[in-house]
Amino acid sequence: MASEGQIVDLSRSTTSDRENFDISGPLHLTEVDWDNPCHRRFVAASLVQSVYILERDRQEKREGSLALAPPWWNAFHFQLYRPLIDDADSCIFGAIYQLTSTQNNPLSHEAPRYVIAFRGTITKGDAFSRDIELDIHIIKNGLHLTSRFEIAIQAVRHVVATFGSANVWLAGHSLGAAMAMLAGKNMAKTGVFLDSFLFNPPFFSAPIERIKDKKVKHGIRIAGSVITAGLALAMKNNHQTSRSVGTFHALSSWFPRLYVNPSDHICSEYIGYFEHRKRMDDMGAGNIERLATQHSIGGLLLNAMGVQSEEPLHLIPSANLTVNRSRARDFKDAHGIHQWWRSDLHLESKIYNYS
Repeated sequence: MASEGQIVDLSRSTTSDRENFDISGPLHLTEVDWDNPCHRRFVAASLVQSVYILERDRQEKREGSLALAPPWWNAFHFQLYRPLIDDADSCIFGAIYQLTSTQNNPLSHEAPRYVIAFRGTITKGDAFSRDIELDIHIIKNGLHLTSRFEIAIQAVRHVVATFGSANVWLAGHSLGAAMAMLAGKNMAKTGVFLDSFLFNPPFFSAPIERIKDKKVKHGIRIAGSVITAGLALAMKNNHQTSRSVGTFHALSSWFPRLYVNPSDHICSEYIGYFEHRKRMDDMGAGNIERLATQHSIGGLLLNAMGVQSEEPLHLIPSANLTVNRSRARDFKDAHGIHQWWRSDLHLESKIYNYS
């Protein structure tokens, strides 16, 4: 068992070690201060991890005292309200957790009453093929058409309708972050802004952020903005384009928390996506970028051909972006959920407010 404060080398640990809270969990967090944003991040990431382990417990038939998932929520005084089960393969892809108040654990106004958490892709067991199918739907901008998302959004609506929207969190990692983001977007369109913790959310586009030459990278982004804004202006009377603009503005008061790692090509484009806006503002071209950031070139071209298309999930107006600048050993380390409850990270956070 790891001692308090010890950092476990997860790259060399076994699968069961990574699933064991007493070995791989945030043991440094002995008491949660809900007013501390780092503590809120530790807890949100741990609850997402618990969903991964709920599914692994199901696959391995670990029940009762053999189950490894419960310590990941019990440690922070949560209880499992309901697991979310995919109707296609009966896998557990999400869970609703309820925070319990005790005499020694009074609830802060920052504490969530309910957390709806979603896991990412599991590469083992019978959930893998279904998860990959959902990953492909994200690339094709079709996640909203899947039955798994329908189950997810119905669960979110149930919690909000039953218990209210105050102190309800959404949380997810990778595929699960995409699920949480889409659910959060849908709720924000109705004026319900849920606290959202999105770890390594997918951003599928050309990997511009990986270009080392800054002049080339900035040049490509500027050219892309000018082309996208030009197409948007040319199609300003198109109904689908006008609807996208209205939706984008409606989302501007929602500030999801995005946690990204620059060494993770799945999510690293969010860094350039938001930084480029500020750079264009500084250049005096903020109006061009404010128009361009609402659209994708692919979506505009499809609309021009009369094909209705859903805009990419990553198009969001505002965010609280946290970048992990700590050195990652490899892609697995950079994309993993475990990094987000470490206490020794070099983090940079910035709020981007679309106006």
